[in-house]
Amino acid sequence: MNRNVKKKVAGISIAAAVAISSLGLATNADLTEAKNKKKEPTNVIMLVMDGTSAGATNLARWYKGEDLAMDEILVGGMRTHSAESAITDSAPAATALATGNKSNDKVIGLLPKIVNTPGVDPVDPEDTYKPVANVLEGAKLAGKSTGIISTSEIQHATPAGFSAHATHRSNYQDIAEQQVYQGIDVVLGGGKESLAPGASKNARVDGENLIEVIDENGYDFVETKEQLLKSSSDKIWGSFASSALAYDFDRQETNNSEPSLAEMTKKGIDTLSKDKDGFFMFVEGSKVDWAAHANDTVGILSDVLAFDDAVKEAVDFAKKDGNTMVIAVSDHGNSGITMGNLNTNSNYPEIPVSTYIDPLKKATMTVEGALKQLKSDRSNMEQVAGLYGLDDLTSKELDVLKASKTLQADMTKMLANRANIGFTTGGHTGEDVFLYAYGPSKPKGLVDNTDIATTMAGFMGFDLENISDELFVNAREAFEQKAYKTRIDVTDANNPIFIAEKGNLKIELPINKNIANVTQNKKSFTKTLDGVTVYNGKDFYVSQKALNLSK
Repeated sequence: MNRNVKKKVAGISIAAAVAISSLGLATNADLTEAKNKKKEPTNVIMLVMDGTSAGATNLARWYKGEDLAMDEILVGGMRTHSAESAITDSAPAATALATGNKSNDKVIGLLPKIVNTPGVDPVDPEDTYKPVANVLEGAKLAGKSTGIISTSEIQHATPAGFSAHATHRSNYQDIAEQQVYQGIDVVLGGGKESLAPGASKNARVDGENLIEVIDENGYDFVETKEQLLKSSSDKIWGSFASSALAYDFDRQETNNSEPSLAEMTKKGIDTLSKDKDGFFMFVEGSKVDWAAHANDTVGILSDVLAFDDAVKEAVDFAKKDGNTMVIAVSDHGNSGITMGNLNTNSNYPEIPVSTYIDPLKKATMTVEGALKQLKSDRSNMEQVAGLYGLDDLTSKELDVLKASKTLQADMTKMLANRANIGFTTGGHTGEDVFLYAYGPSKPKGLVDNTDIATTMAGFMGFDLENISDELFVNAREAFEQKAYKTRIDVTDANNPIFIAEKGNLKIELPINKNIANVTQNKKSFTKTLDGVTVYNGKDFYVSQKALNLSK
């Protein structure tokens, strides 16, 4: 298998962090960790701020006017490339972070087909798109409680990488179903539309109402901040939006009923930490990436700061607990955001910080939030622009915005120009990213994204390769070796079923579920498996437990 003192406002470089780590210098924090370290249980809180370049966190620090919570736990940097590119998509990035394996563009939790990046080991063609276990699955098998939290749809690429397996990140149908049948204890985020049939884009087409399954499985299903904070259940499923949650600035400005990322993180910790065997929790600040794609400086600031508040919740808990590893990192860069652009070519040494920050401070909403207030005839264009910090518009600027066919892009460019913020692209970037970590056995120095998964797994006491071998056996090969006759029933194209038959025994393994339907001597019963059954379009993969299901 491919295995693959006084605070300062100014930041520290990755190189400096790596140099400190390479010297092996013990900090006060390290000594505190060692002093407080306990034997059991071990916990891991993994936080990802999607698509966040170092320029974004730097700008957020200046905007806040003081250190970020993340600054306290900066330990190094991380390489982000995929199996096929120096610039990764979120799906293979999440796969690397969660499973320890490089993969391809758009692929979730499966081995790659294409490997051409220097230094990445090739994959046997027979193993193309074979599922590999993630740290959440390993933690669950180790008896720990598990959770995933996201400000996007919970089925989005990064949370999916820690909870599902699919050939394409857009396959919300399979991802949502696997997440429900994984038995995750706390699930908080958006994506309600993918849980039930309906007319919206990502509504279910297989006829299954997963909200009913969630209810049957004993979850407290909550849809507002108030309901979440009041819940005392050990199993909580929070669906706070049909698709993604609002940007944090917009959430605060409109007083909507969605919880903040920090509130979800704290609730997740409070719930999962009840387990005497420990827990694993994944948290994503999703929409920094979306704002970066849109070159929306305010959106980036909004959700970097919201993510930082979530990191503080995690680190505060870890300091009290003494045996919790916290890792915070971006999965990749995005947009190439810089303080300084073509406006500052000749006078950058004399430009004060306020020149960059003051124009941004005028905004109360992101461009997405502001444009939701725009009337169809654009008669309130000046007021909407003001929400985004574009006050004192000249008549020419106002005319440009009223006539614009690319209004979002024109507004973000206008504000960036006023604040002297530069962007190199509307896509991802391939630079190393900062690595933040706290707690015993934390990673340090310059590491690869695949190292994060193996570090977390080792701290929690399991090996990911062994977990993969336990959860993902090629069903046809394994059953036929036991003299079963096998076939794939695609009578219902949306619900393929793997069928194995021998004598009076028939085993049916439906896609994406952790169950097997067994008929023996004309009597039927259902068995629960250790993991979900995965179909990659060619082969079914099932847990070892599925091979021995007769009564």
